[in-house]
Amino acid sequence: MVSPRVLTLDDARRIAVRSQLLDAERPGDVIEVAEQLGAVKIDPTRVIAACEHTVLWSRIGYAYEPGQLKDAVERDHLLFEFDGAFRPVSLLPLMLPAMRQWPRRESTRQWLDANSRFRSEVLARLRADGPLLASDIPDTADVTRPPDGWFGSNQVPIMLDFLSRQGEVAIVGREGRHRRWDLAERVYPTDLPELEREEADRQWDERRLQAAGIARQKSPWTPVGMAGEPVRIEGLRSTWRVDPAALATLDQDAGGRVAFLNPYDGLLFDRPRLREIFQFEYVLEQFKPKSQRKYGLFAHPILMGDRFVGMLEAEIDRTESVLRIAAVHEFLPFDPEEEEMVRGEISELARWLGVEVAEVAEVRR
Repeated sequence: MVSPRVLTLDDARRIAVRSQLLDAERPGDVIEVAEQLGAVKIDPTRVIAACEHTVLWSRIGYAYEPGQLKDAVERDHLLFEFDGAFRPVSLLPLMLPAMRQWPRRESTRQWLDANSRFRSEVLARLRADGPLLASDIPDTADVTRPPDGWFGSNQVPIMLDFLSRQGEVAIVGREGRHRRWDLAERVYPTDLPELEREEADRQWDERRLQAAGIARQKSPWTPVGMAGEPVRIEGLRSTWRVDPAALATLDQDAGGRVAFLNPYDGLLFDRPRLREIFQFEYVLEQFKPKSQRKYGLFAHPILMGDRFVGMLEAEIDRTESVLRIAAVHEFLPFDPEEEEMVRGEISELARWLGVEVAEVAEVRR
């Protein structure tokens, strides 16, 4: 039996960064980013900019304009919104088999069964008048679910969410933060390949590994099954899986750059992997009391090359048209070249936002 290849931590970090399109070789457009990452997270928190736009800017750079994402979803239909993220249509055939078997939770099945009349009325309303906002559809639920922090007392958004998870309805676009819904048969392509569940799951594991580059073989954060090739990482326990394409191009190093990552960026999602490979213990302080925050409400981690070197605490002030930099938190003191790179990226961020940079208030170490 051949032993798995052993990678250094530098190798693992380089694979992870390149797979997330955060090396020096920038992607060309929104579709290229979405195809590689598999999902562009949606979050409305706009301390600097909404997550979906920050994720795309941090990859593409100044050439990215928010209208490009809207066009890809609503005009060109190359991306679709599902479960809080924009995803490439190429993923749909891999998702539909699981969607058709949803839900697995008994309480959800019971709620849907008890509201079969309500379900039929929502679908009929969409068929007759769609696309519609949730507010356009009457709440005629027979059994209600209490507010839970994600949904309020209105049962229509809950039903629409559940129907979308079953592949019955889909989001066609947005009006501000409000989603516009229609029947999935009028939104999704009709010529998609049909896959058995096992084959679809296998291919989806491969796509998840493509986006991650490298992941633990048994990880609830980044489930990749047996996709890719087994490897070990120096100094770390257990077996990891690596994307063969990333492994094959490991020596083709495009170099690194500075990137500011939105707190909901995909590179930050797998916290155990972040801790093991990058030695970065990341805690989002958005939900901490102010007195307990070290880096600020919504500080953006600073990636330099393949290492996290600090946190950017900043906020856009649209009234004054400035990007206010409260602090640049350095994990270790920057040398002059590193400081220049970070300041240059701050200037690029402000230019993209169309504002000026307010003077950096403080450098903290």
